[in-house]
Amino acid sequence: MTETAPGKLQEFAEILKPKEPLGPYTIFKVGGPAEFFAQPRTIQELSALVKRCHELSMPFRILGVGGNVLVRDEGVKGVVARLGAAPFVDVKAQGKRIRAGCGSSIAALIAAAARSGLGGLEPLVGMPGTVGGALRHNAGERSTEIGQFVRSVDVMDLHGNIQTREQDELRFSYRSSNLDDPVLLVAELELEPERSELIVKHLQKAWIERKASHPFSYQAAGRIFKNPPGLSAAALIEEAGLVGAKVGGAHVNERDANFFVVEPSSSARDVVRLIELVKTRVQEKFKTDLELEMSIW
Repeated sequence: MTETAPGKLQEFAEILKPKEPLGPYTIFKVGGPAEFFAQPRTIQELSALVKRCHELSMPFRILGVGGNVLVRDEGVKGVVARLGAAPFVDVKAQGKRIRAGCGSSIAALIAAAARSGLGGLEPLVGMPGTVGGALRHNAGERSTEIGQFVRSVDVMDLHGNIQTREQDELRFSYRSSNLDDPVLLVAELELEPERSELIVKHLQKAWIERKASHPFSYQAAGRIFKNPPGLSAAALIEEAGLVGAKVGGAHVNERDANFFVVEPSSSARDVVRLIELVKTRVQEKFKTDLELEMSIW
């Protein structure tokens, strides 16, 4: 960015922080700063910021809870925005439908559904992330993915304009979707009524299963690879003898080898090097390319 660029964003001074470290906003707790970190307070403010960034040819990204993002130690150019204000996190149920701000957490969405006696989302319990991130990556477990419940998504384009993408325009596949719009604002989901006691039972079962194999809650850890067709990334990593493999302060988790645990003394570079080590070893042993499930900024 040029030296004069900050002046071009002067109208957003109240919501911008220059050189804000991004590590604390991600699950790995490592990585460099954003050139500018934005926390818009209204949809209108967000719209104006997106439009201005486009006019300046300045990179613009949305960061949720950082559940599937690794920020490089060098940091990120342009503007990184976090949608944590009320207009972006509201979740409301009406009948079988739920409208959820894409800045809201998956946990908030599941809780709202449970309170309204709507079932289906229980297998997603315990997943870190926002509704927006879950939509982009079609979050799910086994036979349940969030995409199967989505009926429409309100999105924002590069010019700050809002439009609704209806169900027939949406495509969800394994760990991906065609929701590539700059900003996802609101998702509408349709669920089925269920008895409260059954919802609670399903939530408890899903929670126990997740905690049995995933890293401990106090660890900075994240899921790294997609499962290759018909295979398990965790099993491939384990069979390649990489359980516990370590680079700097990052190591392959013992409970689920598709999770990397990052110690406080680590750097993003350690995680990247460990990713490269695992990909290389699995390719050499099984002739299988592991594809990242997370994003590296």
